[in-house]
Amino acid sequence: MSDTLEQESAYQVDALIAEDIDAYLELHQHKTLLRFITCGSVDDGKSTLIGRLLYDSKMIFEDQLAALEADSKRVGTQGQEIDFALLVDGLAAEREQGITIDVAYRFFSTEKRKFIVADTPGHEQYTRNMVTGASTADLAVILIDARKGVLTQTRRHSYLAHLIGIRNIVLAVNKMDLVGYDQAVFDTIVADYRAFADSIGIERFVPMPISGFKGDNITTLSPNTPWYSGPALMEHLETVELDQVSDQARPFRMPVQWVNRPNLDFRGFSGLIGSGTVKPGDAVRVLPSGKTSTVTRVVAFDGDLEQGVAGQSVTLTFADEIDCSRGDVIAAADAPPQAADQFEATIVWMADEEMLPGRPYWLKLGTQTVTANIQAPKYQVNVNTMEHLAAKTLELNAIGVANLSTDRNLVFEPYADNRGLGGFILIDKITNATVAAGMLHFSLRRAQNVHWQPTDMSREHHAAIKNQKPAVLWFTGLSGAGKSTIANIVEKKLARMNRHTFLLDGDNVRHGLNKDLGFTDADRVENIRRVGEVAKLMTDAGLIVITAFISPFRAERDMVRKMMAPGEFVEIHIDTSLADAEARDVKGLYAKARRGDLKNFTGIDSPYEPPEDPEIRIDTTNMTPEQAADLIIARLIP
Repeated sequence: MSDTLEQESAYQVDALIAEDIDAYLELHQHKTLLRFITCGSVDDGKSTLIGRLLYDSKMIFEDQLAALEADSKRVGTQGQEIDFALLVDGLAAEREQGITIDVAYRFFSTEKRKFIVADTPGHEQYTRNMVTGASTADLAVILIDARKGVLTQTRRHSYLAHLIGIRNIVLAVNKMDLVGYDQAVFDTIVADYRAFADSIGIERFVPMPISGFKGDNITTLSPNTPWYSGPALMEHLETVELDQVSDQARPFRMPVQWVNRPNLDFRGFSGLIGSGTVKPGDAVRVLPSGKTSTVTRVVAFDGDLEQGVAGQSVTLTFADEIDCSRGDVIAAADAPPQAADQFEATIVWMADEEMLPGRPYWLKLGTQTVTANIQAPKYQVNVNTMEHLAAKTLELNAIGVANLSTDRNLVFEPYADNRGLGGFILIDKITNATVAAGMLHFSLRRAQNVHWQPTDMSREHHAAIKNQKPAVLWFTGLSGAGKSTIANIVEKKLARMNRHTFLLDGDNVRHGLNKDLGFTDADRVENIRRVGEVAKLMTDAGLIVITAFISPFRAERDMVRKMMAPGEFVEIHIDTSLADAEARDVKGLYAKARRGDLKNFTGIDSPYEPPEDPEIRIDTTNMTPEQAADLIIARLIP
């Protein structure tokens, strides 16, 4: 009998434990999630603050705490038992230097809310990492060292946070313990920051006097600041209102991530609902095609849903067989977003190499990837004064406004209205490195007002009456390699064969079409872009176009190749070594470059990127110009 009672008692305890666990999981499942960042200047105490939040919210395991205490003793924290910054500064380089380099993400939870916090670096050279952390944040904690006041990085990070769309800002005046908790110091800093905030459009922020080191006003109000009547930081983080409700109130938008086709009987379109709601029976429009249909099912991991809401990943099925694929956007039929191919945008440049206007970059917006060309900036922003400065390009961490165009329509909404369909990144086509982040403002009127005018005479007709196949013979190589000499001979030989040609020579073009361009990398890019557009028009006219340009960058040669019909672009590398080209130096250019009288000269102080896989390679050390021309023509006209 006793064993039976004990067994029943054990079952009851297990049932109570299971009930408690279920209740706990239910509670956490329905908590809201706040994503926030800490940012500011170097050594303002960002990592220490996050470490304190993790510690005070009991989100550190015993083994982690023991390791932290050991690390704190090894690092030699000044009189402090625990160095909270070590909880976040995970990179060896960060611990050695005592700074944050990369973005560190940490999760923690309280009884009221779940949090994901990003600790972003303070050094100016790592501003790009701060932009990464801020891109998904709902709130920014701007830290200021009470001893130093408002600094350049304070302004830069505040401006970027506001630019990226963060409207909840906490001004945390840290290290108040080092200024004796002086209210006058706090009030002065708040007044200085308010003047700056007003100048950039920050309408409101919550100022707090804190000490991450001592824990003042972090989880509870501190007796050291009796003059402060606002909330503690944790209280504010737990209660600040989020925009998730308004996301559901907006029109339905879902970028398509992939076409879900597990079998022949099912075809759905999967993605994350960016805004709005969707349910079976809703009329939707697929953009940029504009095709419409009706939703028949909303499928999630656990089965069909009566309704999908913003923030959920779902698969939609349609009543009609319409074309829809990755990169398309499914939207409410009666309130679709726009589609255009020319825009104004704010660009934050994040690469060590400067932006090259005219160079094609990959532009990735949501699930859409297109080729984009950036024009020279309209202006660059001085983050200290908000002054608009003239600029021809953007360098590392520079912020500017520029127009851009894409090779096909991009489905978008202004960033101020929809971060998901308005924010983009730029990717270098050669290195695949992310070089910039940007925010679309609006489409340009010309995007809607300028259309292709159909013509009756096709490019095939122009080629047929000339009895030839259009082509672009693109000669590239160092100055003095022999490009112009060989190209001129090729044109003469083709003329004797009754071929219709036109020769575009680098020097000749700069006397007219490109006389406004210099020899900076940006001007070289624009030089080739213009020549490519002219060459394309000439192939449309049925001509064989011969070009002789150094064209030092692979990206621009690839850009011209993609302008042409498949097989029409023939890259010819006149492969002459720098020593041989310099020995010829017919125009005396190398000598000037060596003396420093000629800047940005290819091969001396500006790079040349040889073709990796040209259609034709000519080694001028092994053949004469006549022989080279014969080889090219034999390859062109078998």
